[in-house]
Amino acid sequence: MVFSTPMFVFGFLPVFLAAYYTLPTAARNWLILLASTLFYAWWRADALIVLYAIAGGSYVAGRVATRSKQEQVKIWAVRLGVTFNLAVLVWFKYTTFLLGNLNTALGGDALTVPEIILPIGLSFLVFQSISYIIDVARGDAPPAKKLSDFLAFSSLFPQLIAGPVLRYKDLAHQFEERTHSIEVFSRGLRRFIEGLAMKLLIADSVAPLADRMFALPDPTMAEAWLGAVAYSIQLLFDFAGYSAMAIGLGLMIGFRFPENFNEPYTSRSITEFWRRWHISLSRWLRDYLYVPLGGNRGGKVKTYRNLLLTMVLGGIWHGANWTFVIWGAWHGGIMAIERALGAKSRDTVWPKAIAWPLTIFFIILGWVVFRAETLGAAATMYLGMFGANGLAMRPELITLTAPTEVLFLVFGVALSVAPRLTLPRISLMPVAQTAALSALCFVVLQARTDSPFLYFQF
Repeated sequence: MVFSTPMFVFGFLPVFLAAYYTLPTAARNWLILLASTLFYAWWRADALIVLYAIAGGSYVAGRVATRSKQEQVKIWAVRLGVTFNLAVLVWFKYTTFLLGNLNTALGGDALTVPEIILPIGLSFLVFQSISYIIDVARGDAPPAKKLSDFLAFSSLFPQLIAGPVLRYKDLAHQFEERTHSIEVFSRGLRRFIEGLAMKLLIADSVAPLADRMFALPDPTMAEAWLGAVAYSIQLLFDFAGYSAMAIGLGLMIGFRFPENFNEPYTSRSITEFWRRWHISLSRWLRDYLYVPLGGNRGGKVKTYRNLLLTMVLGGIWHGANWTFVIWGAWHGGIMAIERALGAKSRDTVWPKAIAWPLTIFFIILGWVVFRAETLGAAATMYLGMFGANGLAMRPELITLTAPTEVLFLVFGVALSVAPRLTLPRISLMPVAQTAALSALCFVVLQARTDSPFLYFQF
């Protein structure tokens, strides 16, 4: 089930909220668990086995790690718990990729490549489960008192599919006690509408433009850059829209989720960009990869190595494709360069006059390989962006481009690069304006076919 569908907006959500506020407080966590189970089973009921195997295994590993008095038992509980999570992720997400590359290296089809369906939200679930095991073993988080609460946390439907990446230590107390009020619920509703508008009005409106340009076999400079910018806007408003909807849904039932975006396209360095883009993932990579690898404690060369390796692994987390490896290496390499130039102690290491445009240039170039299905397709776009196939946009493509695509692209660019100079946050708008935006979203919702969020595939 997808947030931006009539089934969810007019069916699942109102029924759930009505039941939630009708039930006594003691039964609400059980309702969340039931609703989350139904929400996930809507996609594939058999995937629930994977979901609850990971959650149950992580709960047991954390319980053993905190209750055992023998240090070796604690260590092995953590190792086995983390290994189990990673094994499930590797099997579902990377088996086909690894065997396919082995076949290529061997020059034939010696190995049978199975068709494996990736459960949606698996990457987020695995990261959350690993952080739980490590945090409770370190004593940084309280172990879950009840299996039902931990299962509810693991399957929490507002953020189950595409984050933010939650940590149990940030929500543990909220499963025991949450604040409910009309004011909190209203903020959550407005935040949900904000995310719905970002997805339906901007991301989905510019998506056909991006798809059309990326499908060209020989894009000109204008076409390639138009496609790259369109995808940059689509991805931001699609993913940030989902995060806003998740945060809003959480507020409606009393949960406070961490923010996941903070005007990332206003960044003046790639280092700053990763403090503003997918913030929950950035913090996870820092705390559970970069720091354990040694962080900046082993000298400059090891620091650069750790930055590069962390970002490459972060790229691979997004998908089993060499394009994500290159994308991660691109960001990691630039961050290493910025660190060498003094990024740790300054907001930006680039000259102020070019810091922002240079950063945006780096980001857009990175999104091209992130979006491309193959490295060859990415190379085609890069050749077009640097003028290998001509400069101007061809007349037939101008004809195919709808005015609404251009309008919402311009609007999306304005909102993303100058948010304080355009419209205020929806959550700060008067009720009448929010109601009008809601009505517009609902009209668009009925008119369009289902459009899954981009991060569902990761």
